[in-house]
Amino acid sequence: MKHKLISGLILMAVLAACSSSDKNEKEIPAEKTVQVNADEVQLSAAQVKNAGIVVGQPETKSMHNTINVNGVVDVPPENTYSVSVPMGGYIKKMMLIPGMMVKKGAVLAIVEDQQYIQLQQDYLTAKNRLKFASADYIRQKGLNQTKATSDKIFQQTESDFNNQKVLVKSLAEKLRLIDINPNVLNEDNISRSIRIYAPISGYVTKVNTNAGKYVNSSDILFELISPGALHANLTIFEKDAVNLKVGQKIVCSTSANPDKKYLAKIHLITPSIEDDRTTSVHCDLENADSKLLPGTFLNASIAVSNALVETAPEDAIVKWENKYYVFTDLGNYHYKMIPVETGASLDGFTEIKTKNKLGSIVTKNAYAILMKMKNSGEE
Repeated sequence: MKHKLISGLILMAVLAACSSSDKNEKEIPAEKTVQVNADEVQLSAAQVKNAGIVVGQPETKSMHNTINVNGVVDVPPENTYSVSVPMGGYIKKMMLIPGMMVKKGAVLAIVEDQQYIQLQQDYLTAKNRLKFASADYIRQKGLNQTKATSDKIFQQTESDFNNQKVLVKSLAEKLRLIDINPNVLNEDNISRSIRIYAPISGYVTKVNTNAGKYVNSSDILFELISPGALHANLTIFEKDAVNLKVGQKIVCSTSANPDKKYLAKIHLITPSIEDDRTTSVHCDLENADSKLLPGTFLNASIAVSNALVETAPEDAIVKWENKYYVFTDLGNYHYKMIPVETGASLDGFTEIKTKNKLGSIVTKNAYAILMKMKNSGEE
């Protein structure tokens, strides 16, 4: 009986020890991330090892710096033609609509007016008078040489002859302005109408008149553009303009078709800065097509010359709430999140534009730290 009592006591002691051991195991807290400050975090060695976090130094690398800018498709002034009529008149006929392609020399419109008749009449009359003035001049010259007439009469005849030559010449030029050839004009082909011809081969962009309308010489009837003369007009900030030079290559795209790349070359940089601290850069488009219309919005990328910049691996940079950060190593698995401004990227590295030296940073699996930092309050 005594032996059984001792055995029972021993069994109870063992069970009590086991129960106490289980209780102690349950009371050991799980390893947690320690949030030091809003932008700092303390990890354990095990957490760093499991997350594969690697610490290193920013690297100085030579890379192309890319400037991203906006602009529009434009036409140089020398390739934009405004068509008007040198003398007013009524539009008798026209069949143009914006977007039409016309060839150089094509008839754009027919204009008629009585002043065209009057001008042709004046020219032919002046031309006939010139014949008489010429004959009279020759006659008076001969008489003056034999002193059969006074010098005064000869001088008057000579003046009338010269004035008539000037009048005929000026009337002939007026006829040429309205595309009437004075050399073939005679009393049998006087016309009340004139034709307006296309000065270039190109697209009609504007039509400002219609049949039956009276137009003045100052009115712009049509506008044409040369199809091969489109260029890109880009807006560049002051800080970026100093890095550009004539001849640099540019890659452009439109919002409607971003996959289509248009190549351009800088032709002219406006040598002045506007009030908004920008300037205009004019670029020749090398592969423009019919889908690229004047006024189309452009996105452009300009690669400037190589520069030695401080970089970090792309895996070292994290994005949080639309801002970029890196984690600096404060020692003993203590990390601080630092905001940075990023630049160009090349071969897995991104330029860091932060003025202050960063020192040791997390170069791999930085997002693991970000997740542990932002979720530490939930553990």
